[in-house]
Amino acid sequence: MTTATAQPQLAPDLEYGLKRLKLKRIRELAPELLPLAKTQRWAPEELLRTLVEAEIQARDEANLKARMRAAGFPQEKRLEHFKVAQSSIPQPTFDYLASLEWIPARACPVIIGPAGTGKSHCLIGLGHAAVEAGMRVRYLRADELVELLYRGLADNTVGKVIDTLLRNDYVVVDELGFAPLDETGSQLLFRFVASAYERRSVGVASHWPFDEWGRFLPEQTTAVALLDRLLHHAIVCVTEGESFRMKEVKQRGGAPPKQPSPTS
Repeated sequence: MTTATAQPQLAPDLEYGLKRLKLKRIRELAPELLPLAKTQRWAPEELLRTLVEAEIQARDEANLKARMRAAGFPQEKRLEHFKVAQSSIPQPTFDYLASLEWIPARACPVIIGPAGTGKSHCLIGLGHAAVEAGMRVRYLRADELVELLYRGLADNTVGKVIDTLLRNDYVVVDELGFAPLDETGSQLLFRFVASAYERRSVGVASHWPFDEWGRFLPEQTTAVALLDRLLHHAIVCVTEGESFRMKEVKQRGGAPPKQPSPTS
């Protein structure tokens, strides 16, 4: 009969100290590494370096997961899955967007075009890349953003809501114009864009050309003022052509898809 080997344990005072300092990964690894380091005669700094590097890696992974959850992406859309060759976004423009250099410059990617031509995929993919680069990102559909601002209006905290959103390095406002806004909603949207102007990068996707934004913004002056600020530092991309989703439906002859489309 084989007796199970007892798991090595740290001394209670070390266990307590590491727990109090919130060095979780070191606390997990130390019981195994300390005997190994002794038998293999590691130099003290080698043991310390191994433990510190493990703690840093664990924290980086935890922070990445937390930022990804906070971003609120509706799907996992990555830039490497974006079909640049099949889209109408020029390769140099896509490469510049993928570099993320425009985020510290407070520029705004604005993508206009029909449904299914890659607008959301591109903006969400940029968001994923930004999160992985250590930045904070928030995704919202335009109706969700306006609803959030309306709730702030109800309890007189609109300014606080906007400031909280603008703590992110990059805010995605998707599907702008999908539903028309009333005058109050338009003013709230303008207030958000005006607050973000030259302060944060805001990515916008809409199926309406700029000269038709009056279709969902009831006040012409509001539409003009909003566009003036949004487009001043914008990277404008105009997509066109048939929906990628419709192309896939035709290619498979109406059969159910084998996996979700990488581009939306």
